[in-house]
Amino acid sequence: MKVKVEWDSGLRFLATPDSGHSVILDSAEGDSGPRPMETVLIALGGCTGMDVVSILKKMRVPFEAFWMEIEAERAPTHPKVYTHIVVRYRFKGQDLPLDKLERAVQLSTEKYCSVMAMLRCTAKIETKVEIVP
Repeated sequence: MKVKVEWDSGLRFLATPDSGHSVILDSAEGDSGPRPMETVLIALGGCTGMDVVSILKKMRVPFEAFWMEIEAERAPTHPKVYTHIVVRYRFKGQDLPLDKLERAVQLSTEKYCSVMAMLRCTAKIETKVEIVP
């Protein structure tokens, strides 16, 4: 896997991975794209979210909507790594089996999600599964 990260102007960079789908990264000053540390949380959500959807599909658990809300705290000193992350998995649907939702999240967080595994090296990660009306 390779990614080209090319300076554009100011503190703005264009990141292009092997897939060819580019992402603009920027600072608060330029504000034309997400900050690098925000993309880490985006990657976490994408990784675990894809796992959960795949697992629930195999379990034959249909849902109307699914999203995650991720909050993180960073260390006060450089390199200001994430120290605490809370991932709220929120599902909407009729008669959703909470035990299967929790199992899908558990499999993702403990076995499949590589981003989660890397972040656990520096951060305490909490997960919460919720069914919303």
